[in-house]
Formats: sequence, C-alpha cells, structure tokens
Amino acid sequence: MIKNKKNVISLLIALPLMAGAGYWIWNKYHTADTSANAAKPAPHTASDTLHFDANAPQLTYLHIKAAEAFPEPLLEPLNARITYDDNYTARVYSPISGRVTKIAAEAGQQVKVGDVLLQLDSPDYAQASSDSAKAEADLLRKQQAFERARQLLEIQGMARKDVESAEADWHQAEAEALRAKARLKNLASHTTTTEGQFILRAPLEGTISERQVNAGSEVRPDATSPLFVITNPQHLWAIVDLPEIQLGKIKIGQPVSIEVDAYPNEVFPGRIAVIGGTLDPLTRRIQIRCELEDAKHKLKPEMYARVTPSADSKSNLPRIANSALFTQGVSSFIFVELSPGVLQRRRVSLALQGPEYSYVKEGLHAGERVVTSGALLLNSELSGEN
Repeated sequence: MIKNKKNVISLLIALPLMAGAGYWIWNKYHTADTSANAAKPAPHTASDTLHFDANAPQLTYLHIKAAEAFPEPLLEPLNARITYDDNYTARVYSPISGRVTKIAAEAGQQVKVGDVLLQLDSPDYAQASSDSAKAEADLLRKQQAFERARQLLEIQGMARKDVESAEADWHQAEAEALRAKARLKNLASHTTTTEGQFILRAPLEGTISERQVNAGSEVRPDATSPLFVITNPQHLWAIVDLPEIQLGKIKIGQPVSIEVDAYPNEVFPGRIAVIGGTLDPLTRRIQIRCELEDAKHKLKPEMYARVTPSADSKSNLPRIANSALFTQGVSSFIFVELSPGVLQRRRVSLALQGPEYSYVKEGLHAGERVVTSGALLLNSELSGEN
C-alpha cells in the first residue's frame, strides 16, 4: 500500500516535468518551423498578387514584355497599301519607236539627271535628226538670201516686193528650224545625228526600282508599261480607303502611325496629305493619301499596311497585345510584374481595342512589364487560392 502511494506521488511529480519538457520541445521546433516558413514567400500576400519562387514552374509558361508608348489612336487601324510617291517618281517611256541595242542601267542602281538608261536604233529618230539639220541649213540659206535682197534694195537693184518675199521665206525657214529643234529637244537628246542612235536618259535623280526592257526588244511610245521606274525610296505614300462614317474624324496634316507585317514591332510615322474629293458609290469609301519618310528604305511599294490616325502626335498611351487582356464581368484586367516572381492583377481602362493591340487609358504606365501570355493561368490560380 505504501509502495503504491510512493508511485502515485512520483507520477504526480513527473507529470509537470514531462509536460514542461514537451512544451519546450514543441515550442522549439514550432518556432524553427515558423521561421523557416517565414523565409519562404507565401503563394500570395494580397487578394490580387501572386508570389513565386525564382524557379517556380508556373513562370516557364509566362511571356512578359514591357509596355511601349505609342501615339494615342483616334480610330481602329485601317487597311492600306504602300505606293510610290509620285512627286519623287518618274515612269520612263520611250518617246520614239526603235530597237534596244544597249542597256546602261539596272534595277537598284542610283542615277542622276541625264544619265544614260538605254540606246535605241530608231529610224524615226534618224528622220527627226535629218529634218532638224535640213531646217538649219535652209534657214541659213534663206537668211543670206534676204540679206542680199535688202542690200540690192538699198541701191535700187531689186524690187521691194522681191525683198519682202525673201524676208517671208526667211521667217518661214526660221519657224521650221525651231519646230525641228523642239522635236529633238522633246526626245531628250543632247546631240544631233543622222545615224539613228537614240539615247534615253534619266529625267530625275533617284534609284531605279523597276526595269522592264531587255536588249533587242522593240519599244513604242504608246507602250502600256514603263521601261524604267525611277524613284526616291525615302519618300512613299500609304493609300487608305476610308469608310464614309469615319470621314469627320480626320483632317489634312493629322499624324498617323503605319505598320506592316514585315516589321511587326516597328511603327513608321506619317501624316495625312490629301483627302479625296469624291466618294466611291459602290464601296462608300473615300481615298486618303498619307505621306511618310523611310530613311532606312525598309518599306517597299505594294506592301500591305495598317494605318492608325492619331489624336495627337505628342499624346502617347501604353500599348499591349490583346493576349494580355482577360475580362471579369464588364472589366478588363492584366497581370503586371512588380518584381521578379511577384505578379499583380490590375484592372485597366482601354482607350481603343484593335484586332491585335489595345491602348490603355488608365491602370498602366509605359515601361511596366505586362504578362502577354499566360494571364488566364495566373488568374485561375489566384482565384483558386482565394
């Protein structure tokens, strides 16, 4: 009995000691575990923010890109095509018939005014040269005849009517000589020869963009296609067929942004130069001509383009790809990278949403990094953890 009492007393004394030791051990490991968990980022620290480790698998599915500033758009992008600027372009035809004997210029070559493009063997040119030479000779002969007649009249050796007739012949010969000379000048020739070798020269300075003639070809002045196209590739036009309903939103001199598929991340600035005076009755569209300069010669005539009229060349908005957007209710959202691994869901207000890009009016600044691919994945994970 006494022994049992001693055991009970020992147990009562040991229980507090064991409880204290257990509490000390639990507190020690619990504190260590808590501090270890505190060192690791939580899945999210707010209802709209996600935190990931640097090697988190979710990050491999994301594409993140900085938002760039672009002029504030006034309309959705309009389909257009790039063409030559006719103010800096010459389509060269032969003014006379003949056979090509020599070609002195190739496509891509730089030429100056008066440079030789090709040489023709042309009987018509030989005839024009011969007519000019004969007219000059006839003018000289009749001028001399008139001078002799005038001298004879002074000594009464010739009747006045004969002198007047000689003067009329001289003026007629003078007119014929001027006509023949003008004909040669119209042919852009700097020489007069009866050999029939006509030289076609460049009418302006620029680059030969097209050559549509070969050696031995027969050419005519009424040909449908030019032999050469000479242009300044720095100056181009973008032709837009504007819907009638949008006509009141544009004006001459308004800035535009021009994009082509060949350079998807580059914008070429331009301005509206001409608004057509008539409306196409079938398409209900009016033609708009935009001028642009391409100093690097990247754009080529007949490229398809997209032209976006801008509200103001000095007013810029961040532009993002439509793949970065997702909607909840009536609001649009994006994910913005605050720091590596930290992504915040943010509501944005759009100024204009086009087929490929959207312009953000509120909620984003240019230069901020936006998730352009994988935003729906992040939103589902954020919604699941909430």
